[in-house]
Amino acid sequence: MTPVQRFGEAIADRVERWMPNPFLFAILLTYVAAIAAFLSEGSGITEISTSWYGGFWNLLQFAMQMVIILVTANVVAYHPRVRRLILALVRLPKNGRQAVVVVGIGSMLTGWISWGLGLIFGAILAREMGKRAEQDGIAAHYPLLAVAGYMGMSLTWGWGLSSSAGLLQATADNALMRLGFVERVIPATEWVFHPYPLILTVLALVYASIMLYLLCPPDENCRGIGRYVPGATDAPTSDDPSVHADSAPENPTPADRIDNSRVLGGIIALTGVVLFISTFFTRGLGALDLNVLNFGFLMIGMLLFISPTRYQHEFYEAVQGSAGVVLLFPFYAGIIGIMTGTGLVDTMTESLLSIATPSTFPVIAWITGGALNLFVPSAGGEWAIIGGPMLVASSELGIPYGQTIASYAVGDAHTNLLNPFWAIPLLAITGLRARDMFGYAITMMILLVPFIAIALYLLPY
Repeated sequence: MTPVQRFGEAIADRVERWMPNPFLFAILLTYVAAIAAFLSEGSGITEISTSWYGGFWNLLQFAMQMVIILVTANVVAYHPRVRRLILALVRLPKNGRQAVVVVGIGSMLTGWISWGLGLIFGAILAREMGKRAEQDGIAAHYPLLAVAGYMGMSLTWGWGLSSSAGLLQATADNALMRLGFVERVIPATEWVFHPYPLILTVLALVYASIMLYLLCPPDENCRGIGRYVPGATDAPTSDDPSVHADSAPENPTPADRIDNSRVLGGIIALTGVVLFISTFFTRGLGALDLNVLNFGFLMIGMLLFISPTRYQHEFYEAVQGSAGVVLLFPFYAGIIGIMTGTGLVDTMTESLLSIATPSTFPVIAWITGGALNLFVPSAGGEWAIIGGPMLVASSELGIPYGQTIASYAVGDAHTNLLNPFWAIPLLAITGLRARDMFGYAITMMILLVPFIAIALYLLPY
């Protein structure tokens, strides 16, 4: 094996033995945050536990917005037309390495459009690619296919349309404006529709694809989907017309006809899509914010399925995949409570930003976002904590707001390769445990470090 392959195998073996499931991971991080607050800030048990309790429900609104992004993107990704695209993609590779690269590129491109779409599309593509490889006798390492399907969530989404920090700052009268950290809305033309994040995205696609290619184990070491999901190749494929078929009764009653009315569903969906598109014609690309994005995906999904009952069925199915996110969000909000209530986050942020210079600030912002994401894997939640001080520091150093958001965003995305929180829906779709894939995920996180550091340091805004 090559050095890169040996490196990946060594980390994968150790992670498979030691990594807990995502819920236990969140509980352990809660204890880590509490111990850090005790050692760094001198906080007592009462202050720490009170801060934890006080923060537990502080992210309910944002959590709901994140769940809606995930669920509406899931519904779109499962539409038959999208599944046919996936089936066309899985026929392209001729070997396992090509399969991993195709999944990675598919995930990163769709992740740029929406992190929820990229996460679900990447997971389905990884699963279908694993099934196709097993059927065709291609040696494809299934855990690495899953990591490739996770790359949109772990690299490109923060530079794309659904960047949490960008969308929050593009919203009028946002929290940081009310607190006086920034005086204006930061439109999408500064943090997504700008040469800086677009060039970073293209470079990331190329570099990550090369690393995925090099990381693929030799054929004799590849473990296919059959090892992790017995009988997976016997399940219906995505092009099977019986999958997600309409469930309209043979002898419908008037109520059934109303429930499945394509006219009623189509009119409201088409109206919503027209309003979504017209928003950009009237207000420009800078109109994009979190609520606009969610509205767009909701209406596009309804237009694709047309039948209200069928869309409702697909939506309910998709909600099940977000159950782990719903469970874990309050616990991570509790960690935010510990870090803000005890002053730990201020100490961390000030320590990092105090050593920043105009040339190193983007790198420091990346490291700050990555470090905080280990404890709080919610870009919006993190930004609510450190966004204000970061924007103030960037203004003082003469760094454009768009560059700050892009640098912070890749830090938040990058360490998703270590924290399994956002991988929960992907794990459900692929049938893997976190420990099965996160050895290679951590390896990719390490391999991305030199690229991100050099790109952020050298690329001008």
